[in-house]
Amino acid sequence: MNTDLIVVAEIGCNHKGSMDIAKEMVLVAATFCKADVVKFQKRTNKELLSPEMYNAPHPNPINAYGKTYGEHREFLEFNIDQHKELKEWCEINNVIYSSSVWDLTAAKEIVSLQPKIVKIPSASNLNFKMLEWICDNYEGEVQLSLGMTSQKEEELIVNLFQKKHRANDLTLFACTSGYPVPFEDISLLEITRLKSKFSGIVKNIGFSGHHLGIAVDIAAFTLGARIFERHFTLDRTWKGTDHAASLEPQGLRKLCRDLRNVEKSLTYKKAEILDIEKEQRKKLKWHK
Repeated sequence: MNTDLIVVAEIGCNHKGSMDIAKEMVLVAATFCKADVVKFQKRTNKELLSPEMYNAPHPNPINAYGKTYGEHREFLEFNIDQHKELKEWCEINNVIYSSSVWDLTAAKEIVSLQPKIVKIPSASNLNFKMLEWICDNYEGEVQLSLGMTSQKEEELIVNLFQKKHRANDLTLFACTSGYPVPFEDISLLEITRLKSKFSGIVKNIGFSGHHLGIAVDIAAFTLGARIFERHFTLDRTWKGTDHAASLEPQGLRKLCRDLRNVEKSLTYKKAEILDIEKEQRKKLKWHK
């Protein structure tokens, strides 16, 4: 299993439909926060939503960017040329571009850009037609969240990737789907269960968090998670459903710093008495 620590800043649709804001978020995540990956979303809304859902009002009108839920989703959707521009902007700023794909059409569009990582959101992880197409047509890493997914469904997903000889490119994210998730529902020990069940089969186990603060992520690292995905925003008071469960720049910067410091510290001593201790031993150690 890969042990490299990776932090993914999920911009998602927190850009409010603005390419200028999206590019600013990439720049901040890469240069100020020191994230490794930034992630967007790609949806084909009329493929995902029934006509009734598409034309219904947004369930929380205060967060709506359109008169209907469909209009709201379309307002926040970037086309493939914009995604290509964002990928190039990421490369300029030395951060990896990624995108969630919510449906087969979106998957085909994003894969055409040949990103290093494609993400499968919890909502779409049982779209086996899409998963099979990705396995057959995309050679990069697939990261997949397991929110609102039963253990039997987990097995079906991993079995598909094994059948396609792609499990070694698959990272599974322990995840609870909620915005934000209360601490008692985060269920961190799911990380150890996934490690026990799928180590040696999949590439990695990660943690996709929708909680408040960053202390939980540190605990997730000590339990074995190595890929961390957190929603990212420039302002948690902005209009939209994901901002409340997102980290602002200072929070994401501290998360990246603290995870990397814990990574350095989570070792055994290289010697029984470390060099840093020898001088202190001379001065302080009691000898009979």
